[in-house]
Amino acid sequence: MASASFPQPVTSGRERAPGQQGAGLPRSRRSERARQLGPGLVTLGTRFHLAPTSRRNEGAPYTFMRLVEVTDLLVIIWAVAGGQLLRFGPNTADALAWDGVHAPAELGYTAFSVILICIWVLMLHLAGAYDRRLLGHGPEEYKAVATASFRLFAVVTVVSYVLRLDIARGYVALALPSGLVGLILSRWFWRRWLSLHRAQGLMSPTVLVVGDRAHLLTLIRALDSVPSAGYRVVGACCSGADQRDIGEVPVLGDESEVAEVAARIGVNTVAATTCPSFGADGLRRLSWSLEGQDVDLVVAPELTNVAGPRVLTRPVAGLSLLHVEAPVFAGPRLAIKTAMDRGGAAALLIVLSPLFAVVALLIWRQDRGRVFFRHERIGKEGQVFGMYKFRTMVDNAESLLPSLLASTGQEAAPLYKIRSDPRVTPVGSWLRRFSIDELPQLLNVIRGEMSLVGPRPQVQFEVATYANDVRRRLLVKPGMTGLWQINGRSELSWDEAVRFDLYYVENWSAMTDLMILWRTGRAVLHGSGAY
Repeated sequence: MASASFPQPVTSGRERAPGQQGAGLPRSRRSERARQLGPGLVTLGTRFHLAPTSRRNEGAPYTFMRLVEVTDLLVIIWAVAGGQLLRFGPNTADALAWDGVHAPAELGYTAFSVILICIWVLMLHLAGAYDRRLLGHGPEEYKAVATASFRLFAVVTVVSYVLRLDIARGYVALALPSGLVGLILSRWFWRRWLSLHRAQGLMSPTVLVVGDRAHLLTLIRALDSVPSAGYRVVGACCSGADQRDIGEVPVLGDESEVAEVAARIGVNTVAATTCPSFGADGLRRLSWSLEGQDVDLVVAPELTNVAGPRVLTRPVAGLSLLHVEAPVFAGPRLAIKTAMDRGGAAALLIVLSPLFAVVALLIWRQDRGRVFFRHERIGKEGQVFGMYKFRTMVDNAESLLPSLLASTGQEAAPLYKIRSDPRVTPVGSWLRRFSIDELPQLLNVIRGEMSLVGPRPQVQFEVATYANDVRRRLLVKPGMTGLWQINGRSELSWDEAVRFDLYYVENWSAMTDLMILWRTGRAVLHGSGAY
Protein backbone atom coordinates (compact mmCIF):
# COMPACT_ATOMS: atom_id res chain seq x y z
CA MET A 1 0.00 0.00 0.00
CA ALA A 2 1.40 3.40 -0.94
CA SER A 3 0.64 6.39 1.18
CA ALA A 4 1.93 9.92 1.25
CA SER A 5 4.02 10.89 4.23
CA PHE A 6 2.15 14.15 4.78
CA PRO A 7 -1.35 15.17 3.78
CA GLN A 8 -1.17 17.50 0.82
CA PRO A 9 -3.24 20.58 -0.02
CA VAL A 10 -6.01 19.82 -2.49
CA THR A 11 -6.24 22.22 -5.35
CA SER A 12 -9.36 23.05 -7.21
CA GLY A 13 -10.20 20.95 -10.23
CA ARG A 14 -9.79 22.33 -13.72
CA GLU A 15 -12.79 21.75 -15.95
CA ARG A 16 -12.36 21.32 -19.66
CA ALA A 17 -14.18 23.17 -22.37
CA PRO A 18 -16.99 21.12 -24.00
CA GLY A 19 -15.74 18.92 -26.80
CA GLN A 20 -12.06 19.23 -25.87
CA GLN A 21 -10.26 15.91 -26.04
CA GLY A 22 -8.70 14.70 -22.78
CA ALA A 23 -5.11 15.51 -22.04
CA GLY A 24 -3.30 13.84 -19.20
CA LEU A 25 -1.26 16.92 -18.31
CA PRO A 26 -2.47 20.20 -16.77
CA ARG A 27 -2.38 23.22 -19.04
CA SER A 28 0.90 24.50 -17.60
CA ARG A 29 2.61 21.19 -18.27
CA ARG A 30 1.11 20.90 -21.75
CA SER A 31 2.42 24.39 -22.53
CA GLU A 32 5.87 23.33 -21.39
CA ARG A 33 5.70 20.22 -23.57
CA ALA A 34 4.59 22.40 -26.49
CA ARG A 35 7.65 24.61 -26.13
CA GLN A 36 9.91 21.55 -25.99
CA LEU A 37 8.43 19.31 -28.69
CA GLY A 38 6.30 21.54 -30.86
CA PRO A 39 2.50 21.61 -31.18
CA GLY A 40 2.28 18.67 -33.58
CA LEU A 41 3.96 16.22 -31.24
CA VAL A 42 1.99 17.42 -28.23
CA THR A 43 -1.28 17.00 -30.11
CA LEU A 44 -0.23 13.52 -31.16
CA GLY A 45 0.73 12.62 -27.59
CA THR A 46 -2.55 14.00 -26.31
CA ARG A 47 -4.60 12.12 -28.88
CA PHE A 48 -3.01 8.81 -27.90
CA HIS A 49 -3.19 9.61 -24.18
CA LEU A 50 0.54 10.29 -23.78
CA ALA A 51 1.63 6.73 -24.60
CA PRO A 52 4.64 7.99 -26.62
CA THR A 53 5.77 10.17 -23.69
CA SER A 54 5.42 7.32 -21.18
CA ARG A 55 7.44 4.96 -23.38
CA ARG A 56 10.16 7.51 -23.92
CA ASN A 57 10.49 8.09 -20.15
CA GLU A 58 10.01 4.44 -19.19
CA GLY A 59 13.63 3.93 -18.17
CA ALA A 60 14.14 7.37 -16.61
CA PRO A 61 13.40 6.36 -12.99
CA TYR A 62 15.80 3.43 -13.26
CA THR A 63 18.54 5.62 -14.77
CA PHE A 64 18.03 8.16 -12.01
CA MET A 65 18.31 5.43 -9.39
CA ARG A 66 21.62 4.28 -10.89
CA LEU A 67 22.94 7.84 -10.66
CA VAL A 68 21.91 8.01 -7.01
CA GLU A 69 23.70 4.72 -6.34
CA VAL A 70 26.92 5.98 -7.95
CA THR A 71 26.74 9.23 -5.98
CA ASP A 72 26.22 7.33 -2.73
CA LEU A 73 29.24 5.14 -3.48
CA LEU A 74 31.42 8.17 -4.16
CA VAL A 75 30.25 9.84 -0.92
CA ILE A 76 30.99 6.71 1.10
CA ILE A 77 34.46 6.36 -0.46
CA TRP A 78 35.13 10.04 0.30
CA ALA A 79 34.02 9.66 3.93
CA VAL A 80 35.89 6.43 4.67
CA ALA A 81 39.07 7.35 2.80
CA GLY A 82 39.02 10.83 4.29
CA GLY A 83 38.63 9.44 7.78
CA GLN A 84 41.60 7.14 7.26
CA LEU A 85 43.80 9.90 5.83
CA LEU A 86 42.92 12.38 8.55
CA ARG A 87 43.49 9.85 11.31
CA PHE A 88 46.64 8.10 10.06
CA GLY A 89 48.06 10.25 7.25
CA PRO A 90 48.91 9.19 3.69
CA ASN A 91 51.86 6.91 4.49
CA THR A 92 50.34 4.78 7.24
CA ALA A 93 51.17 1.10 7.46
CA ASP A 94 49.24 0.52 10.69
CA ALA A 95 47.28 -2.69 11.07
CA LEU A 96 44.30 -3.43 13.22
CA ALA A 97 45.12 -4.99 16.57
CA TRP A 98 43.39 -8.11 17.85
CA ASP A 99 43.03 -8.22 21.62
CA GLY A 100 45.69 -5.57 21.99
CA VAL A 101 48.35 -7.29 19.84
CA HIS A 102 48.84 -7.66 16.09
CA ALA A 103 47.32 -10.81 14.68
CA PRO A 104 49.47 -13.27 12.71
CA ALA A 105 47.57 -12.29 9.57
CA GLU A 106 47.49 -8.52 9.72
CA LEU A 107 44.47 -6.62 8.46
CA GLY A 108 45.52 -3.14 7.36
CA TYR A 109 43.25 -0.14 7.59
CA THR A 110 43.13 0.16 3.81
CA ALA A 111 41.70 -3.36 3.51
CA PHE A 112 39.33 -2.63 6.39
CA SER A 113 38.18 0.56 4.67
CA VAL A 114 37.33 -1.39 1.52
CA ILE A 115 35.32 -3.88 3.58
CA LEU A 116 33.57 -1.03 5.39
CA ILE A 117 32.60 0.61 2.09
CA CYS A 118 31.14 -2.64 0.76
CA ILE A 119 29.15 -3.29 3.94
CA TRP A 120 27.83 0.29 3.96
CA VAL A 121 26.55 -0.04 0.39
CA LEU A 122 24.99 -3.40 1.30
CA MET A 123 23.27 -1.85 4.31
CA LEU A 124 21.78 0.86 2.11
CA HIS A 125 20.30 -1.77 -0.20
CA LEU A 126 18.93 -3.83 2.70
CA ALA A 127 17.30 -0.73 4.23
CA GLY A 128 15.45 0.04 0.99
CA ALA A 129 17.35 3.25 0.26
CA TYR A 130 17.19 2.51 -3.48
CA ASP A 131 13.49 1.75 -3.71
CA ARG A 132 12.46 3.95 -6.62
CA ARG A 133 9.03 4.42 -5.05
CA LEU A 134 10.62 6.35 -2.17
CA LEU A 135 12.78 8.68 -4.25
CA GLY A 136 11.85 12.33 -4.46
CA HIS A 137 9.16 12.76 -1.80
CA GLY A 138 8.53 12.16 1.89
CA PRO A 139 10.87 11.34 4.79
CA GLU A 140 11.20 7.60 4.12
CA GLU A 141 14.17 8.02 1.79
CA TYR A 142 16.17 9.92 4.41
CA LYS A 143 15.00 7.50 7.09
CA ALA A 144 16.33 4.55 5.08
CA VAL A 145 19.73 6.22 4.66
CA ALA A 146 19.95 7.03 8.39
CA THR A 147 18.81 3.52 9.37
CA ALA A 148 21.44 1.88 7.16
CA SER A 149 24.21 4.09 8.55
CA PHE A 150 23.26 3.47 12.19
CA ARG A 151 23.07 -0.26 11.52
CA LEU A 152 26.57 -0.11 10.09
CA PHE A 153 27.79 1.64 13.24
CA ALA A 154 26.11 -1.09 15.34
CA VAL A 155 27.73 -3.84 13.25
CA VAL A 156 31.19 -2.27 13.59
CA THR A 157 30.70 -1.93 17.35
CA VAL A 158 29.52 -5.52 17.85
CA VAL A 159 32.19 -7.05 15.59
CA SER A 160 34.99 -5.09 17.25
CA TYR A 161 33.75 -6.21 20.69
CA VAL A 162 33.22 -9.89 19.83
CA LEU A 163 36.52 -10.28 17.96
CA ARG A 164 38.33 -7.93 20.36
CA LEU A 165 39.31 -5.86 17.36
CA ASP A 166 40.95 -2.60 18.38
CA ILE A 167 39.64 -0.10 15.80
CA ALA A 168 40.88 3.47 16.12
CA ARG A 169 38.00 5.51 17.54
CA GLY A 170 39.06 8.66 15.72
CA TYR A 171 38.87 6.83 12.39
CA VAL A 172 35.27 5.66 13.05
CA ALA A 173 34.25 9.04 14.53
CA LEU A 174 35.39 10.79 11.33
CA ALA A 175 34.15 8.31 8.72
CA LEU A 176 30.63 7.40 9.85
CA PRO A 177 29.17 10.84 10.78
CA SER A 178 30.67 12.55 7.73
CA GLY A 179 29.38 9.75 5.52
CA LEU A 180 25.86 10.03 6.94
CA VAL A 181 25.78 13.81 6.49
CA GLY A 182 27.23 13.49 2.98
CA LEU A 183 24.63 10.87 1.98
CA ILE A 184 21.73 12.98 3.23
CA LEU A 185 23.05 16.11 1.49
CA SER A 186 23.59 14.28 -1.80
CA ARG A 187 20.08 12.83 -1.60
CA TRP A 188 18.73 16.32 -0.96
CA PHE A 189 20.47 17.73 -4.04
CA TRP A 190 19.25 14.85 -6.21
CA ARG A 191 15.75 15.32 -4.80
CA ARG A 192 15.79 19.01 -5.75
CA TRP A 193 16.91 18.09 -9.27
CA LEU A 194 14.19 15.46 -9.54
CA SER A 195 11.50 17.79 -8.19
CA LEU A 196 12.35 20.45 -10.77
CA HIS A 197 11.94 17.90 -13.56
CA ARG A 198 8.75 16.42 -12.11
CA ALA A 199 7.24 19.90 -11.87
CA GLN A 200 7.55 20.01 -15.67
CA GLY A 201 5.91 16.60 -16.07
CA LEU A 202 9.21 14.80 -16.66
CA MET A 203 10.82 11.91 -14.74
CA SER A 204 7.38 10.96 -13.39
CA PRO A 205 5.85 7.49 -13.77
CA THR A 206 2.49 7.64 -15.54
CA VAL A 207 -0.58 6.58 -13.57
CA LEU A 208 -3.92 5.07 -14.52
CA VAL A 209 -6.51 5.57 -11.75
CA VAL A 210 -9.49 3.27 -11.22
CA GLY A 211 -12.56 3.63 -9.00
CA ASP A 212 -15.83 5.51 -8.79
CA ARG A 213 -16.07 9.08 -10.02
CA ALA A 214 -16.40 10.83 -6.64
CA HIS A 215 -13.31 9.17 -5.15
CA LEU A 216 -11.30 9.45 -8.37
CA LEU A 217 -11.80 13.20 -8.49
CA THR A 218 -10.34 13.55 -4.98
CA LEU A 219 -7.45 11.21 -5.77
CA ILE A 220 -6.56 13.00 -9.02
CA ARG A 221 -6.59 16.41 -7.35
CA ALA A 222 -4.40 15.17 -4.50
CA LEU A 223 -1.82 13.56 -6.80
CA ASP A 224 -1.79 16.57 -9.12
CA SER A 225 -1.12 18.91 -6.17
CA VAL A 226 2.15 17.09 -5.32
CA PRO A 227 4.18 16.69 -8.55
CA SER A 228 7.31 15.93 -6.51
CA ALA A 229 5.73 12.62 -5.45
CA GLY A 230 6.03 11.42 -9.03
CA TYR A 231 2.44 10.34 -9.78
CA ARG A 232 1.33 11.78 -13.13
CA VAL A 233 -2.25 10.78 -13.87
CA VAL A 234 -2.83 10.27 -17.61
CA GLY A 235 -6.04 8.26 -17.66
CA ALA A 236 -8.89 6.81 -15.62
CA CYS A 237 -11.11 3.74 -15.61
CA CYS A 238 -14.37 4.78 -14.00
CA SER A 239 -17.17 2.55 -12.73
CA GLY A 240 -20.76 3.31 -13.65
CA ALA A 241 -22.46 4.54 -16.78
CA ASP A 242 -21.00 8.05 -16.60
CA GLN A 243 -17.88 7.87 -18.77
CA ARG A 244 -17.27 11.59 -19.12
CA ASP A 245 -13.72 12.78 -18.63
CA ILE A 246 -12.78 13.76 -15.07
CA GLY A 247 -11.46 17.30 -15.32
CA GLU A 248 -8.55 17.04 -17.77
CA VAL A 249 -8.07 13.29 -17.27
CA PRO A 250 -9.66 11.16 -20.00
CA VAL A 251 -11.84 8.23 -18.95
CA LEU A 252 -10.63 5.31 -21.08
CA GLY A 253 -12.95 2.53 -19.89
CA ASP A 254 -14.58 0.96 -16.85
CA GLU A 255 -13.05 -1.06 -14.02
CA SER A 256 -13.22 -4.32 -16.00
CA GLU A 257 -10.87 -2.93 -18.68
CA VAL A 258 -8.03 -1.72 -16.43
CA ALA A 259 -5.41 -4.27 -17.48
CA GLU A 260 -6.20 -3.81 -21.19
CA VAL A 261 -6.06 0.00 -20.94
CA ALA A 262 -2.84 -0.12 -18.88
CA ALA A 263 -1.16 -2.26 -21.54
CA ARG A 264 -2.46 -0.10 -24.40
CA ILE A 265 -1.23 3.26 -23.08
CA GLY A 266 1.88 1.89 -21.35
CA VAL A 267 1.45 3.29 -17.82
CA ASN A 268 3.89 2.57 -15.00
CA THR A 269 1.37 2.51 -12.13
CA VAL A 270 -2.28 1.66 -11.56
CA ALA A 271 -3.83 3.45 -8.56
CA ALA A 272 -7.10 1.98 -7.27
CA THR A 273 -9.45 3.82 -4.95
CA THR A 274 -12.81 3.01 -3.40
CA CYS A 275 -15.29 1.44 -5.79
CA PRO A 276 -18.40 -0.43 -4.50
CA SER A 277 -18.58 -2.67 -7.57
CA PHE A 278 -14.86 -3.44 -7.39
CA GLY A 279 -14.46 -4.90 -3.91
CA ALA A 280 -11.66 -7.05 -2.51
CA ASP A 281 -12.15 -9.80 -5.09
CA GLY A 282 -11.98 -7.30 -7.92
CA LEU A 283 -8.76 -5.85 -6.53
CA ARG A 284 -7.23 -9.32 -6.34
CA ARG A 285 -8.25 -10.10 -9.91
CA LEU A 286 -6.80 -6.76 -11.00
CA SER A 287 -3.43 -7.65 -9.45
CA TRP A 288 -3.51 -10.98 -11.31
CA SER A 289 -4.35 -9.32 -14.62
CA LEU A 290 -1.41 -6.90 -14.24
CA GLU A 291 1.11 -9.70 -13.74
CA GLY A 292 3.84 -9.62 -16.37
CA GLN A 293 3.24 -5.98 -17.32
CA ASP A 294 5.83 -4.48 -14.92
CA VAL A 295 3.12 -2.19 -13.56
CA ASP A 296 2.97 -1.12 -9.91
CA LEU A 297 -0.41 -1.44 -8.20
CA VAL A 298 -1.11 1.03 -5.39
CA VAL A 299 -4.28 1.36 -3.35
CA ALA A 300 -5.71 4.54 -1.81
CA PRO A 301 -7.87 3.16 1.03
CA GLU A 302 -10.60 4.97 2.90
CA LEU A 303 -8.38 4.78 6.00
CA THR A 304 -7.08 8.36 5.91
CA ASN A 305 -4.84 10.52 8.09
CA VAL A 306 -2.92 7.46 9.32
CA ALA A 307 0.81 7.37 8.54
CA GLY A 308 2.58 4.20 7.46
CA PRO A 309 4.44 3.47 10.75
CA ARG A 310 1.10 3.18 12.59
CA VAL A 311 -0.23 0.54 10.18
CA LEU A 312 0.78 -3.12 10.48
CA THR A 313 -0.41 -5.65 7.91
CA ARG A 314 -0.99 -9.14 9.30
CA PRO A 315 -2.26 -12.09 7.21
CA VAL A 316 -4.97 -14.10 8.99
CA ALA A 317 -6.93 -16.94 7.35
CA GLY A 318 -6.20 -15.61 3.88
CA LEU A 319 -7.15 -12.04 4.82
CA SER A 320 -4.81 -9.08 5.12
CA LEU A 321 -5.75 -7.39 8.37
CA LEU A 322 -4.62 -3.82 8.96
CA HIS A 323 -3.67 -3.20 12.59
CA VAL A 324 -3.81 0.53 13.31
CA GLU A 325 -1.79 1.54 16.37
CA ALA A 326 -3.18 4.20 18.68
CA PRO A 327 -1.46 7.62 18.60
CA VAL A 328 1.34 8.01 21.16
CA PHE A 329 1.23 10.97 23.53
CA ALA A 330 3.59 9.77 26.29
CA GLY A 331 6.57 7.51 26.96
CA PRO A 332 10.12 7.44 25.57
CA ARG A 333 9.15 9.07 22.27
CA LEU A 334 7.75 12.07 24.10
CA ALA A 335 10.90 12.26 26.23
CA ILE A 336 13.03 12.32 23.05
CA LYS A 337 10.84 15.05 21.55
CA THR A 338 11.08 17.13 24.74
CA ALA A 339 14.87 16.80 24.81
CA MET A 340 15.05 17.79 21.12
CA ASP A 341 12.79 20.80 21.75
CA ARG A 342 14.60 22.24 24.74
CA GLY A 343 18.10 21.43 23.51
CA GLY A 344 17.37 22.82 20.05
CA ALA A 345 15.69 25.96 21.44
CA ALA A 346 18.62 26.65 23.78
CA ALA A 347 21.13 26.23 20.95
CA LEU A 348 19.12 28.49 18.64
CA LEU A 349 18.85 31.20 21.29
CA ILE A 350 22.63 31.24 21.67
CA VAL A 351 23.28 31.27 17.91
CA LEU A 352 20.60 33.89 17.19
CA SER A 353 21.38 36.21 20.09
CA PRO A 354 23.12 38.78 17.80
CA LEU A 355 20.03 38.83 15.57
CA PHE A 356 17.83 39.33 18.64
CA ALA A 357 19.90 42.36 19.63
CA VAL A 358 19.68 43.93 16.15
CA VAL A 359 15.91 43.34 15.86
CA ALA A 360 15.28 44.72 19.35
CA LEU A 361 17.23 47.88 18.48
CA LEU A 362 15.30 48.36 15.21
CA ILE A 363 11.93 48.00 16.93
CA TRP A 364 12.87 50.37 19.77
CA ARG A 365 14.32 53.04 17.45
CA GLN A 366 11.17 53.04 15.35
CA ASP A 367 8.79 54.43 17.99
CA ARG A 368 10.58 53.99 21.34
CA GLY A 369 7.93 51.42 22.27
CA ARG A 370 8.18 47.97 23.81
CA VAL A 371 10.22 45.35 21.95
CA PHE A 372 8.27 42.21 22.85
CA PHE A 373 4.57 41.44 22.62
CA ARG A 374 2.99 38.87 24.96
CA HIS A 375 -0.28 37.33 23.87
CA GLU A 376 -2.43 34.76 25.67
CA ARG A 377 -2.73 31.48 23.79
CA ILE A 378 -4.18 28.05 24.58
CA GLY A 379 -1.67 25.23 24.95
CA LYS A 380 -1.69 21.52 25.69
CA GLU A 381 -4.86 20.29 27.42
CA GLY A 382 -6.34 23.80 27.30
CA GLN A 383 -3.76 25.47 29.53
CA VAL A 384 -3.38 29.23 29.06
CA PHE A 385 0.12 30.63 28.56
CA GLY A 386 1.70 33.85 27.38
CA MET A 387 3.26 33.50 23.93
CA TYR A 388 6.14 35.86 23.15
CA LYS A 389 6.73 37.63 19.84
CA PHE A 390 8.67 40.61 18.59
CA ARG A 391 6.25 43.52 18.35
CA THR A 392 5.32 44.13 14.72
CA MET A 393 2.40 46.55 15.21
CA VAL A 394 1.81 49.91 16.79
CA ASP A 395 1.57 49.89 20.59
CA ASN A 396 -2.24 50.29 20.72
CA ALA A 397 -2.94 47.68 18.05
CA GLU A 398 -5.37 45.65 20.19
CA SER A 399 -7.67 48.63 20.82
CA LEU A 400 -7.77 49.43 17.09
CA LEU A 401 -8.85 45.91 16.05
CA PRO A 402 -12.69 46.24 16.40
CA SER A 403 -12.88 49.38 14.27
CA LEU A 404 -10.51 47.88 11.69
CA LEU A 405 -12.59 44.70 11.37
CA ALA A 406 -15.74 46.80 10.97
CA SER A 407 -14.17 48.90 8.23
CA THR A 408 -13.00 45.83 6.29
CA GLY A 409 -16.19 43.82 6.80
CA GLN A 410 -14.28 40.94 8.41
CA GLU A 411 -15.11 38.92 11.49
CA ALA A 412 -12.71 37.57 14.11
CA ALA A 413 -12.96 33.99 12.80
CA PRO A 414 -10.32 31.26 13.33
CA LEU A 415 -7.08 32.02 11.46
CA TYR A 416 -8.34 35.44 10.42
CA LYS A 417 -5.65 37.69 8.98
CA ILE A 418 -5.98 41.20 7.60
CA ARG A 419 -4.07 41.81 4.39
CA SER A 420 -2.20 45.13 4.30
CA ASP A 421 -2.98 45.66 7.98
CA PRO A 422 -2.37 49.40 8.64
CA ARG A 423 -1.35 48.63 12.24
CA VAL A 424 1.80 46.80 11.05
CA THR A 425 4.95 48.92 11.23
CA PRO A 426 7.54 49.01 8.40
CA VAL A 427 10.00 47.01 10.50
CA GLY A 428 7.19 44.67 11.53
CA SER A 429 6.28 43.97 7.92
CA TRP A 430 9.82 42.77 7.21
CA LEU A 431 9.89 40.70 10.41
CA ARG A 432 6.61 39.02 9.50
CA ARG A 433 7.68 38.19 5.96
CA PHE A 434 10.53 36.02 7.21
CA SER A 435 8.81 34.95 10.47
CA ILE A 436 11.54 36.60 12.55
CA ASP A 437 8.83 37.93 14.87
CA GLU A 438 8.16 34.32 15.98
CA LEU A 439 11.70 33.68 17.27
CA PRO A 440 11.05 34.80 20.89
CA GLN A 441 8.80 31.74 21.18
CA LEU A 442 12.03 29.81 21.71
CA LEU A 443 11.63 31.04 25.31
CA ASN A 444 8.22 29.34 25.45
CA VAL A 445 9.81 26.14 24.17
CA ILE A 446 12.48 26.19 26.88
CA ARG A 447 9.79 26.80 29.51
CA GLY A 448 7.90 23.73 28.27
CA GLU A 449 4.83 25.67 27.08
CA MET A 450 5.45 25.09 23.37
CA SER A 451 7.32 22.72 21.06
CA LEU A 452 9.49 23.45 18.05
CA VAL A 453 6.96 21.53 15.92
CA GLY A 454 3.26 21.19 16.62
CA PRO A 455 -0.21 22.51 15.82
CA ARG A 456 -0.77 26.23 15.43
CA PRO A 457 -1.29 27.94 18.83
CA GLN A 458 -4.61 29.76 19.00
CA VAL A 459 -6.45 32.21 21.22
CA GLN A 460 -9.34 31.46 23.55
CA PHE A 461 -12.20 32.54 21.27
CA GLU A 462 -10.87 30.32 18.46
CA VAL A 463 -10.62 27.29 20.77
CA ALA A 464 -14.19 27.91 21.93
CA THR A 465 -15.39 27.23 18.37
CA TYR A 466 -13.70 23.80 18.19
CA ALA A 467 -15.81 20.76 17.38
CA ASN A 468 -15.01 17.54 19.23
CA ASP A 469 -12.59 16.25 16.61
CA VAL A 470 -10.77 19.59 16.32
CA ARG A 471 -10.14 19.59 20.08
CA ARG A 472 -7.63 16.80 19.47
CA ARG A 473 -5.23 19.61 18.53
CA LEU A 474 -4.89 20.20 22.27
CA LEU A 475 -3.47 16.73 22.96
CA VAL A 476 0.05 17.95 22.14
CA LYS A 477 1.95 21.18 22.74
CA PRO A 478 1.48 23.92 20.14
CA GLY A 479 4.49 24.49 17.92
CA MET A 480 6.53 27.32 16.48
CA THR A 481 6.16 25.61 13.12
CA GLY A 482 4.15 22.73 11.70
CA LEU A 483 2.66 21.23 8.60
CA TRP A 484 0.59 24.38 8.11
CA GLN A 485 3.83 26.43 8.02
CA ILE A 486 5.33 24.45 5.15
CA ASN A 487 2.09 24.13 3.16
CA GLY A 488 0.85 27.67 2.72
CA ARG A 489 1.17 29.55 6.02
CA SER A 490 -1.48 32.30 6.11
CA GLU A 491 -2.86 31.27 2.71
CA LEU A 492 -4.46 28.14 4.20
CA SER A 493 -8.16 27.92 4.94
CA TRP A 494 -9.35 26.87 8.38
CA ASP A 495 -10.33 23.38 7.16
CA GLU A 496 -6.93 22.84 5.54
CA ALA A 497 -5.07 24.01 8.64
CA VAL A 498 -7.14 21.66 10.83
CA ARG A 499 -6.46 18.75 8.49
CA PHE A 500 -2.71 19.32 8.67
CA ASP A 501 -2.72 19.80 12.45
CA LEU A 502 -4.80 16.69 13.15
CA TYR A 503 -2.58 14.63 10.88
CA TYR A 504 0.46 15.76 12.85
CA VAL A 505 -1.21 15.03 16.21
CA GLU A 506 -2.04 11.49 15.09
CA ASN A 507 1.30 10.67 13.44
CA TRP A 508 4.07 12.78 14.99
CA SER A 509 7.59 11.38 15.27
CA ALA A 510 11.12 12.69 15.74
CA MET A 511 11.92 12.10 12.05
CA THR A 512 8.78 13.98 11.02
CA ASP A 513 9.80 16.89 13.25
CA LEU A 514 13.25 17.05 11.65
CA MET A 515 11.71 17.03 8.15
CA ILE A 516 9.28 19.82 9.07
CA LEU A 517 12.07 21.94 10.59
CA TRP A 518 14.16 21.49 7.43
CA ARG A 519 11.30 22.45 5.14
CA THR A 520 10.34 25.39 7.38
CA GLY A 521 13.65 27.05 6.56
CA ARG A 522 12.84 26.93 2.85
CA ALA A 523 9.28 28.19 3.38
CA VAL A 524 10.48 31.10 5.50
CA LEU A 525 13.24 32.12 3.08
CA HIS A 526 10.75 32.03 0.22
CA GLY A 527 8.45 34.32 2.21
CA SER A 528 5.24 33.15 0.52
CA GLY A 529 1.97 33.04 2.42
CA ALA A 530 3.14 35.41 5.16
CA TYR A 531 1.54 38.80 5.88
